[in-house]
Amino acid sequence: MHTRTVKASVIAASLAVLAVLLQVTVAAHHSFAMYDQKKVVTHTGVVKQFVPQANHAEIHFLLFAPDHKSLAKGKDGKNVEWGIEMAGTAQLERQGISPKTFGPGTVFSVHMNPLRDGSNFGARVGTLAKCPSDPATNKPKLPEPGQHCDSVPGHTLIGGTAF
Repeated sequence: MHTRTVKASVIAASLAVLAVLLQVTVAAHHSFAMYDQKKVVTHTGVVKQFVPQANHAEIHFLLFAPDHKSLAKGKDGKNVEWGIEMAGTAQLERQGISPKTFGPGTVFSVHMNPLRDGSNFGARVGTLAKCPSDPATNKPKLPEPGQHCDSVPGHTLIGGTAF
């Protein structure tokens, strides 16, 4: 009888330790500690790639220069690329955010919490604003310098009601 009690206690203790370890793993996966949640930056750019994923979809985009007449260039002369992490693809599709609505070439603005380490990546905060296209040229209408897509007449807000 004593052996069964010891075995049951060992099994119960092992399960408790396993449960704690699993909770820590899950919490670490969903932690946004790597993002500076006290800082919000707003960028306007053109979609390079929408990466649909079950847990966290991403949009990779090329940043516009401050004058919005060209793409921003880094010190190496290459286009400055940013990425945003969002919710899972299924949840985003219910908000109207998908590879179809944010395909390559889509011009949009986003608020984000940037990574603490200064890398060009952040977590989406709120609504995305899409710049409209000119029906005559099928080219995007760009915001004025210092402005974002929400300032362009005919813009679309996706994933919320206010930018």
